[in-house]
Amino acid sequence: MSITQNSIKQHEIAALHELEQMMLAAKENIGESRSELEKSVTNLENCLQQIRQKYILDEKQCAMEAFREQFESGYTWINGFLRNVERFGNREALAEPESGKVWTYTQLNDEANRFAHALLRSGLQKGDVVMAQLHNCPEFVFAYLACHKIGLVFCPVNFRLSAKELSGCMDNSCPKVFLMESENQENTDMALEWAKHAPEIILSTDSQSEHSYEKFADGCPETNPELPWDMYVFDETLRLFTSGTTGRQKSVCLTSINEVLSAHDVMINFPLSFTDRTMNTTPWFHRGGLHSGGITPTLYAGGTVVVQRKFQAEQTLDYIEQQGLTFVIGVPNVLELMAEAQQKQPRNLHSLHGIVTMGSPLERADCIRYQKILTQRIFNGYGTTETFWNTFLRPDDLPENAGSAGRACVDDDVRIVKLYDDHIAEPNDLAARNGNEVGEVIIRSDAKSAAFYFGNPEETAKRFHNGFFYTNDLGTWDENHFIHISGRKDDMIISGGENIYPVEVEEVLNMHSGVKDCIVTAVPDSRRGEIVTAYVVSCDPSLTAETLEHYCKTTPLLANYKRPHYYRFVSELPMNTTGKKMHHVMKEIAAQDLSKHKLIRV
Repeated sequence: MSITQNSIKQHEIAALHELEQMMLAAKENIGESRSELEKSVTNLENCLQQIRQKYILDEKQCAMEAFREQFESGYTWINGFLRNVERFGNREALAEPESGKVWTYTQLNDEANRFAHALLRSGLQKGDVVMAQLHNCPEFVFAYLACHKIGLVFCPVNFRLSAKELSGCMDNSCPKVFLMESENQENTDMALEWAKHAPEIILSTDSQSEHSYEKFADGCPETNPELPWDMYVFDETLRLFTSGTTGRQKSVCLTSINEVLSAHDVMINFPLSFTDRTMNTTPWFHRGGLHSGGITPTLYAGGTVVVQRKFQAEQTLDYIEQQGLTFVIGVPNVLELMAEAQQKQPRNLHSLHGIVTMGSPLERADCIRYQKILTQRIFNGYGTTETFWNTFLRPDDLPENAGSAGRACVDDDVRIVKLYDDHIAEPNDLAARNGNEVGEVIIRSDAKSAAFYFGNPEETAKRFHNGFFYTNDLGTWDENHFIHISGRKDDMIISGGENIYPVEVEEVLNMHSGVKDCIVTAVPDSRRGEIVTAYVVSCDPSLTAETLEHYCKTTPLLANYKRPHYYRFVSELPMNTTGKKMHHVMKEIAAQDLSKHKLIRV
C-alpha cells in the first residue's frame, strides 16, 4: 500500500472516531428538539456506515490487487523449478545413462544460469527467440531453462526438417540464436542461404566446434541472473511448430501459465510427483514430448528426467530396469516395439507406474497384449500441438474403452459438432451422442491452449472460433462422452507420430521431370500406424520407384520421414467433378492394392 493510501486510511479512522464521539454526545443531550437530534443521529449513523463500507471495499481491492500482482509475477513455470532447486538441491534432476552424466537440481540450475548469462551478455532482450534443432539431449534442457530464466522464447524445431522447411521456420519466428547439432550442419547452411532472416548467433552442441555451446557459455557465472525487466505468467515462453494443411509450418505461442497448467494436468492424470523418474521417448520438439511426462511437468514436480537421445526398444527396457523408471511415454508403435523386445529378452519392469501413449488410438487387442507383457497400467491421451492433450484413457478405462480417445480432461471442453459443406458448425451445434453421427472434434482448453498462430492470421481464422479450436479431426461420441476418432477432414497422414500432409509430398514429386502428376496417400502399418504411399502418372516410361526414392532422399525440399515408401504407377488419378484429387478414394484403393501386393516397396 502507498503512502497516500495510508494517509487516507488514517484520516478515515480519525473521522470514524470523531463521528462516534458526536453520536455519543448527541444521545446524552436529548432535550426539547428530540426529533432534530434523532434525525441528526440517523444521518451520522448512515455516514458512519458508508465510511465503514468504503474502508472494507478499499481493503478488499488492495488485497485483490496484491494477489493479482503476486500471481502474475510469481506463479511462473521457472519459479516452480527454482522452488525445487531449494527443496531438492542434491537430488537428481537430469540423467543421461548413455554418457553416465547426472545433474542434481543445483547443478542443473547452475548450468542453465551459465547459458542464461551468456545470452544476456550477447545482448538478447525479453521476448527474443532462441531456436533449437536438437535430439533429446542435456543441451535441450539447458536452453529450455535458460530461456525461462531470462524471459526469452524457446523454439524447438523438428530435427528431421528439410533445409527449405527449416528456412521457413526461421523466417516465421526470426530467432536471434540457433542451436544445433553438428550432424545438421550441412542442412542448416543450406537453410541459412534460403532464409530471409538469419540468426545472429549460431551455436553447436559439438564441443570441438568453433561455435560450440560450451565456448559460448564459458566463464559465465552460475548465479541466478538479475534482470532489468519483470516476468509474468502471461509472457510467451515456448513456440512450437505444427504443419498446416498445405504443409506450411505454423507456429503456436504458449505462455508460462500454459506450461504451468499443462504440468498440473500431467501431475493430476498420471499422477506425477517428486519421487518419479520419467523418460519420454517422443522427440521433445513435440508438445507431447515436452509436456507429457517430459521436461516441463517432471522438473516442475521435482522428479527426474532420464534422457534417451533416440528411441531404441531394447535400450528403453534396459533403462526401466537399471534406472528405476516409473513412467515411459511414447506413441503406440513404441509400445509394440517394446513388447516385441520384452518377449525376446524379459527385463524387470516392476518399477513402472505406467506407460503413457498418445498420437493415435490404442486398439483393444493391442492394449490387452501390452498390459500382459509390459504393465497393467496403460494410459492413452489425445490432443493437438495447439491444445496439448484434451481427452484421456486411464488404466481403469482399459481395455473396455480401447480404440476410443477417452473423455475430456478436467479443464477441457471437448465436443463433436455437425459437419457442413459450406461452413463450420457453431460450438453448440452438436452431433448426436449416439456413437454413429460423424462430426468434427472441437476443443476448448483455456488453461493449456494457444489462441492463435504467430504470423498466420488466415489459419488462425480457420481454426480458432468462439473460444474453441477446430481440430479437423472427424469423430463420434457416445452418451458417456467417449470420443472415437475416425479420420481427418484434411487427409493428414500420421506416420510414426509425425504429421504429414499429402499436398507437400505431391508438390515435391511433381517437380521431378519424369512425373506428370501424382497423388499421395497412406496405407496401414503395424509399427508406424501409416506409411506414405504415392500413385504416380509418369511422362517417362523408364521412370522407376527406385529413381523416385533416390530423388526424395536427396532433395532438400522434403524431410526424409515424409518420403513415400510405396509406389504404384497408374495412367490416371481419381478426381472429382471440379478437378480436385480425391484422397479419401485413393486411400481405400491403396489399402486394397497393398493386400493384393500391387504396391512397389522401396
